[in-house]
Amino acid sequence: MYGKRSRFLTIMLVVGMAFFYVPMILLVIYSFNYSRIVPVWGGWSTRWYGVLFESEEVWSAVGLSLEIAVLNATFATLLGTLAGLAMVRFGRFKGRTLFGGMLVAPLVMPEVITGLSLLVMFITLKQLVGWPAERGFTTITIAHITFSLAYVAVIIQARLTGMGQTLEEAALDLGAKPFRVLTAITIPRLAPGMVAGWLLAFTLSLDDLVIASFVTGPGANTLPILIFSRIRLGLRPDINALATIIILFVAVCVAIAALIMFQQQRRAMRDEQIANREVA
Repeated sequence: MYGKRSRFLTIMLVVGMAFFYVPMILLVIYSFNYSRIVPVWGGWSTRWYGVLFESEEVWSAVGLSLEIAVLNATFATLLGTLAGLAMVRFGRFKGRTLFGGMLVAPLVMPEVITGLSLLVMFITLKQLVGWPAERGFTTITIAHITFSLAYVAVIIQARLTGMGQTLEEAALDLGAKPFRVLTAITIPRLAPGMVAGWLLAFTLSLDDLVIASFVTGPGANTLPILIFSRIRLGLRPDINALATIIILFVAVCVAIAALIMFQQQRRAMRDEQIANREVA
């Protein structure tokens, strides 16, 4: 009985992984297709990589997306960290329940509603104070920060809850100022969570289509908007080439991260063995 269940789970795992990775493999293969029509195989060629590197429209969209993603991740991490600290370290304060509900609202709110509400807000602000004069880089960045900081705040809250307050309380008992405790103990211990939050916010911004399509304007196309618009008009294989480059970049980053984690694990195991040997 156990063997049959194990075989069934293995088959489901293989099917699930194939359902996820086979389309990526096909995308990489078709990025080397000579034919202009994506589903029609015209032989192996790197033609579309040359077209990609000569496309100003694509690289302009990539540059805009990266700029927005970096700014969004940075500000979302700062604001999300402050929000997480307020929720976990400040105890009960007036309006805490309302603040917590507003903080997690972007996590459960449909993106269509979020994008529409931000669009109405920007239109109203323009009518009242004349800002923003036009929708584009600034409005997309603000919109991305609005929903990304909620994800960062959740990560920071989890990290703070797992850390406990023993070291901070000990430092305070020894005479350290609260700001010194924050910068010397809390923030360094929060660093892994902040890095994870930054990377998550960066990925969410780079991947967003729905909210960006509501708050963008003419001439401010992020990469997802550009790809979606090309799909509607007819997808060209140079987008496959761009996707292949992105997949390769992500794979390299994952491999480097895995190597670093493996080395850290080996170092920790070696230190533990040395410590056990010294104790013995």
